[in-house]
Amino acid sequence: MATAIWKARALYAAAHLGLADLLASEPRDVAALAAQTGTHAPSLHRLLRALASFGVLTEAGPQRFALTPLGAALRRDAAGAARSTVLTLAGDWQWQAWSHFLASLTTGRTGLATATGQELFAYLAAHPQDSVRFDEAMVGLYGGLWPSIVAAWDFAPLRSVADIGGGVGLLLAAILSAHPHLRGLLLEQAATVAKAREVMEQRGLSRRCEIVAGDFFAAVPSGHDAYVLAHVLHDWDDAQCLSILRRCREAMHRDARLLIVESVLPAGDAPHPGKLLDLVMLTVTGGRERTETEFADLLTAAGLRLVRVVPTAAAQSIVEAAVV
Repeated sequence: MATAIWKARALYAAAHLGLADLLASEPRDVAALAAQTGTHAPSLHRLLRALASFGVLTEAGPQRFALTPLGAALRRDAAGAARSTVLTLAGDWQWQAWSHFLASLTTGRTGLATATGQELFAYLAAHPQDSVRFDEAMVGLYGGLWPSIVAAWDFAPLRSVADIGGGVGLLLAAILSAHPHLRGLLLEQAATVAKAREVMEQRGLSRRCEIVAGDFFAAVPSGHDAYVLAHVLHDWDDAQCLSILRRCREAMHRDARLLIVESVLPAGDAPHPGKLLDLVMLTVTGGRERTETEFADLLTAAGLRLVRVVPTAAAQSIVEAAVV
């Protein structure tokens, strides 16, 4: 397990150097790739050989390498945003945070704040390129999950759905596409609104989806039948989560539902990807993954009640809540 960093940083180097794009059309020799990437040819060869050993590249001849279907996922224009995901999760700023992991265990403060003096969203606001890649990485990590969310919960009886902090709106777009009678609202930061509108226009959903710039700590639009918080609460500590949940509670009518899409950690030794992701929350975001009991306690404090936890085909569940 301790050697995982080796492969992660090799992938990071491949993504950073743009090797997949350079090899997209044909195999190339090491000298040519070194010239194009500004690297030391003998050292680059060692990286290429390692990448070929786990299927990202293949040796096409002496000192010559070609791209594989797996490696093609790292192209800038490839679906799934793998390049941005690798550049974010295995990139320098996150590794700086992890270098202070023991400090996080000692103090409860994020390693990112120790390393950079800024918490996550302040850091991203100050580093636009990292921010763009982070947003794309969230698509890469979670974009494939949305069909399982749509399939797991019955949106058909509703008239409208509000996605609170829903990024560029991919989950909301999936819900609206599956249910043509529904109307939607997306609440996001002003910087994300233009991209979200583009997503809805591309999918022919603009007439059924209102996109609003706002702050879920301040206010949430009222009057919708369901409110979705997908991968929002795990970024925040309990006090901040209570603020978000209370704004949702204020907006909800008596019969509305709140749908929290998150990992729900199982008890005991049961393996779950959220148990490792929880360490990322500790080290990078300042939030946490939660158990069913912890969700129930937060909901109760916000004037809501836990109705049920709905499993999905993915690692995430839907925590359904209602007004007390």
